[in-house]
Amino acid sequence: MERTLIKETTQKIGETVLLKGWIDTKRDHGKIAFIDLRDRTGIVQVFAQGSQVEGLHAEDVIYITGTVQARPEKLINPKLETGTVEVVAEKVELVSKAAELPFDMSKEDIEAELPIQLDYRSLVLRHKKIKSIFKVQQVIIDSFREALKAKDFLEFQAPSIISSVPEGGAEVFKVKYFDYETYLSQSPQLYKSLLVGAFERVFSVNKIFRAEPSVTSRHLTEATSLDAEFGFIDSYQDVLDMQEYVVRYIFRQVEEKCAAELKLFNATLPNLADKIPMIKLREAQEIIFKRTGRDCRNEKDLSPEDEREICKWSAETHGSDLIFISHFLSDKKPFYVYPDPDEPEFAYSVDLLGRGVEWSSGGQRLNDYQTILEHVKKWGLKEEDIELYLQSFRYGVPPLAGFALGAERMTMQILGLKNIREATLFPRDMERVDIRLSTVQPKEKTKQQ
Repeated sequence: MERTLIKETTQKIGETVLLKGWIDTKRDHGKIAFIDLRDRTGIVQVFAQGSQVEGLHAEDVIYITGTVQARPEKLINPKLETGTVEVVAEKVELVSKAAELPFDMSKEDIEAELPIQLDYRSLVLRHKKIKSIFKVQQVIIDSFREALKAKDFLEFQAPSIISSVPEGGAEVFKVKYFDYETYLSQSPQLYKSLLVGAFERVFSVNKIFRAEPSVTSRHLTEATSLDAEFGFIDSYQDVLDMQEYVVRYIFRQVEEKCAAELKLFNATLPNLADKIPMIKLREAQEIIFKRTGRDCRNEKDLSPEDEREICKWSAETHGSDLIFISHFLSDKKPFYVYPDPDEPEFAYSVDLLGRGVEWSSGGQRLNDYQTILEHVKKWGLKEEDIELYLQSFRYGVPPLAGFALGAERMTMQILGLKNIREATLFPRDMERVDIRLSTVQPKEKTKQQ
């Protein structure tokens, strides 16, 4: 018999079906029992004889042959899409036996600390609420692609192994590449910029790697970056407009396609004004000083506390949970940033903050070859380390700009999660690569012994 998916059972009343899935919960009443059977499409209630399901428990994989019947009106379960039907089991076959569970998976929220949940990641990912996080993330990523394709952007895949570290900033992971030393990429920035010279508009969904020695609720060593770059801009305002268009598109799609998932988390999408407000870094720092008395007016960047405060100000003043911060110090940014001609010490560099956390960075890039060379020398870089990038600009690249959104951070902030690891299928940080690194003896020590 051909398999019937659980969501299809409402259309098969009176028919005999073959269902395949996991036991979500089992309620044993002696001679009779009820099983909530789960597959990728949903959950359905199965009525069985106690003897048919004896010894079975949650997460066992079973096949059930049975008849679909309508539930009496007073027994309809409005919380289930299949709540108007149940399946009367004729045959129950155990296919794969699950070990005893380390915690109760049937509760609305898993009652285990996050590190424990990550230790049992393959099991936790089966939980309805946890799975819904990644349905939302899928829509975020798909919507990013759709929005840019509608604007005639070409998708490309950026390399993860690079020959040098031209951007500076966060520490990098070194990789032994045959007889050479290479690095894991911190960003596809140089590749997407040089591709503007070939395709004009490009984007990439790719992994980036940051060897930052920190363990916080908002940092990962491996993250998903949603990068876009485009040419023939008139000013850095163009990158703000393009990014706002993309973010609004993503929000609309999440609202339309993820209503059930948002409800699970009691989450609402961020409020947006008619236009996302934009202020300069020094303006933001002055506002923070006036509001809190905390003097950050000479700092090169906003601290996490500052980001939360300026987002509160934006929400109160502009009715917007998102705000652009521009004009960061030029010499604290990578060599390719475009200085404001009126304030050369500040760059046309822009961060997007949302609900107290940075969502993206971007801005206008240099496109004049000689100016780029001057910046390369000023930043203390070697031309040979970025020859491929320079080659593109040597042969002419139009004025360009771009941005990069963090998929995990967007997911975290939309759903109101407390830790970015919750929004990451398989988080990597200083303490974990699938398993807790504290449980593994370092190779260096092993060699010494």
